[in-house]
Amino acid sequence: MCQSTQPAKEEKYKKEKKEKKEEKKEKELEMSFEEYNPTSTLVVPENPVSQAKFPFIDVHSHQFNMPTQNLSKLVDSMDSLNLAVLVNLSGRGFHRVGDLFDVNGTDYLAKAMTNVKENYPNRFIVFTNVSFLGIGKEGWAETACKELEEDVKNGASGLKIYKNLGFNVKDFEGNRVAVDDERLDPIWAKCAELGIPVIIHSADPKSFWDPHDKDNERWLELKLKPGRKRDANNPVPWEQIIGEQHNMFKKHPKTTFINAHMGWYANNLGKLGELMDEMPNMYVGIGAVIAELGRQPKNANLFFQKYQDKVLFAKDSWQPGEFPTYFRVLETEDEYFPYYKKYHAFWKMYGLGLPDEILKKLYYKNAIKIIPGIDASLFPE
Repeated sequence: MCQSTQPAKEEKYKKEKKEKKEEKKEKELEMSFEEYNPTSTLVVPENPVSQAKFPFIDVHSHQFNMPTQNLSKLVDSMDSLNLAVLVNLSGRGFHRVGDLFDVNGTDYLAKAMTNVKENYPNRFIVFTNVSFLGIGKEGWAETACKELEEDVKNGASGLKIYKNLGFNVKDFEGNRVAVDDERLDPIWAKCAELGIPVIIHSADPKSFWDPHDKDNERWLELKLKPGRKRDANNPVPWEQIIGEQHNMFKKHPKTTFINAHMGWYANNLGKLGELMDEMPNMYVGIGAVIAELGRQPKNANLFFQKYQDKVLFAKDSWQPGEFPTYFRVLETEDEYFPYYKKYHAFWKMYGLGLPDEILKKLYYKNAIKIIPGIDASLFPE
C-alpha cells in the first residue's frame, strides 16, 4: 500500500513546486503604476533646450526669505537659464497663525526691497500680499488699502493673492470669505488706482474634487499627495470657487488680473478662450500647467496665436532643473519627450514650435506691458 501511494505523492509535490515557481514568476512581473516606467524605443529628432531663446521674465516665483537672501546665488541660477527678471510673489513672506498662515507686515517687504535695490535692482520685481485677518471688522479695508499703498511706495509692483482665499480665509465671525466678497472690493479698486496688476491663484485642478478612482486622471497624484484630495463640497464645489473668481474679475474691469495656472483651464483651451473674450482685463500665466499644453501641441499653438497678447511665462516653484522642459515645449517641435513629474503627467510632451514674435510676447513683452518697474533695456525689441 505504501508503494502504491509514493508515485502520487511525488506527482503532487512536483505539481505544487511548479505552481509555486509560476506564482513566483507572476509576482516578479507584477509592479505598481508608479514602478512602471518603460524606456521608449522611439527614435525621433531631439532638440533639448537648456536656455530660453530670448531673455525672459518669470512672473510667478516664490522667494520667501528675500530680506536676508543671498541674491547672487539666485542670479547665477537665473543667468544659466537666460532668466532676466524674476518676479517674487511672496514679498511679505508668511508666518503661522495656529493651523493657518498670515503674511508679514509692511516692514518685511521694505527689507526685501532694500536687499534688491542694494544688490540687483533690475533683476527682481516684488509683489506684495494682503493680510486677511479681521475681514469684516470696522476699518479692515481701510487698513489693508493703506498698507498696499505703503508697499507700492516702497517698490512693490503688484499684488499676489494666494489660494487660501476661497478655501480657508474666514471673516472675524468665522464665516468663509468668498473670492468675490464685496468687503474685498476696495482692495481690487485700489490696485487699479495704483496701476498695479493682481495675480491670483483660485482653487486647484478640478480632478482634486472628483472621485479618487480609476477614471480620475490625477489618481497617482492624489495617491502620493492625499492631502490634495477634496470632497465634492470641500469647502464648496470647484465650480463655485472658479465662478466667484470670474465674477470678481467682471466687477472690476479697470483692474488687471493675471489668472495663475491658466485658471485651471489649460486642459480646456476652448473654454479658456471664451473666458478671455468675456473678460478683457484677464491675463493668464502658464505656471505649473506646461504638461497640459505639451500634450495638445496643435490646439495649444492655435490658442497662443489667438491670445498671444494675453499669456505670460510663469513657472511657480523655483526648481531650475525643470525650466528646460518649458523651453522645449514652447520653442521646439520635438515629439514624445518626458515630463519631469510622473504624478503630474504620465503622458509625453510635444513641442508647440511657437514663432519668435509670439515667444517674445510670452517671455517678456506682455509682462513689461502690465507690470510696472521692469527694466525694458534688458530685452531685445
